[in-house]
Amino acid sequence: MTTRWLKPLVGHPGPFATVYLDATRSVEAGDKDVANRWRAVRRTLEKQGAPATVLSDLDDAVDVPTRVHGTHGRVLIADSTGVLVDRILREPPAVTTGLWHEVPSLLQAARSADETVDAVCVTVDRLGADFCRVGSDGFATGPVEAFEGPHDEVSKTSSTTVKRATIESRAEDSWRRNAEAVAAEIDRRVAEERPEIVLISGDVRAVNLVKGALGQGASRLTVEVAGGGRGPGVRQAAFAEALADALDSFRERRREQVIAELRQGLGRGDGAVTSIDDVVQVLARGQVKQLVLSEELADAAASALRRWAAGDADSPGFGGLLDGRNLWIGPEPMHIAVARAELTGQGVGDGLQELPAASALMRAAVAQDAGLTFAPPGSVELMDGVGATLRWSDGGTPHESAVSMSGDGRRLHNL
Repeated sequence: MTTRWLKPLVGHPGPFATVYLDATRSVEAGDKDVANRWRAVRRTLEKQGAPATVLSDLDDAVDVPTRVHGTHGRVLIADSTGVLVDRILREPPAVTTGLWHEVPSLLQAARSADETVDAVCVTVDRLGADFCRVGSDGFATGPVEAFEGPHDEVSKTSSTTVKRATIESRAEDSWRRNAEAVAAEIDRRVAEERPEIVLISGDVRAVNLVKGALGQGASRLTVEVAGGGRGPGVRQAAFAEALADALDSFRERRREQVIAELRQGLGRGDGAVTSIDDVVQVLARGQVKQLVLSEELADAAASALRRWAAGDADSPGFGGLLDGRNLWIGPEPMHIAVARAELTGQGVGDGLQELPAASALMRAAVAQDAGLTFAPPGSVELMDGVGATLRWSDGGTPHESAVSMSGDGRRLHNL
């Protein structure tokens, strides 16, 4: 999963309001359901001391509809500067609540976001294309943007004054040029918006022409899905189901690729690490490609938050995660260490702060554009429930094989 949606949090010292909301609307009540849930969460934040300005910013954000069909959730994170994160969750959160705290409550949000895909749908015909973002249900989550090609002579209708061969030649040339223009627009959007996948559908001839004209980067991301189109007659529900199936397949491939790479790296003792200590070391060096957390960590976070929201705990339970470990951070996003002395030894004297381990790990991962993946039980051996795949390694990189071969059973923990 990409962590770019968490990037706005970097550099903000807190405190933060974290809101988990069931954004599902019933047919009868519509947006009133969401509004009632938000009012309850708002009261919770007020009791915790969240400022009126922060609550007002959240009021405005929650008033904007999600445009998502079916059951789904929403996480919003705000501080004194405004709403920093507003993210749709594939499923409603385990608990609808709000938290005003020095650090945002991220694990439940990240676990839910791991089930989503940053996807763009492009439906094409011989005149141009329609672009839109789609949710996990296959329906558009925002406005549809039309893009028209530069040529409109796309018909092969016969004429009494122009030879048929000429008409056909002009039409096919227009198809090709319009397809090239659409492909260039896809290339531009991929470069600027960086989606994980591009789903393309529509007129079969136009789709093939567009795919053939795509640049290498966009071409690697593009998957063809049948059933879509720009004109009337498209069965939207059936097409959305086909898009949702394509996203499900992509999501499973994405997770398995990361876990397979982690297993391989741990097996050969190069290219991957596990344990909090080793992951902290590679995060501090900017080496991490994917941070991998066990699903149990997210489950523990959700359980702790649920108990706290129900009044059965005095705190939201940050200390219970990762065996209660805390880590030290400095003012720069990749200032992270297991002990304060490590940072002061590097000359970092100001802005030092102790954070729950999960929050510190995710902060450093987001800062270096690392991905985040949750590993299901039994899928990979991890120590402390955390591991990482690496962009590069050198002599200073921790290597797992030497330690595991020594017979120290504490090095690995089978989830």
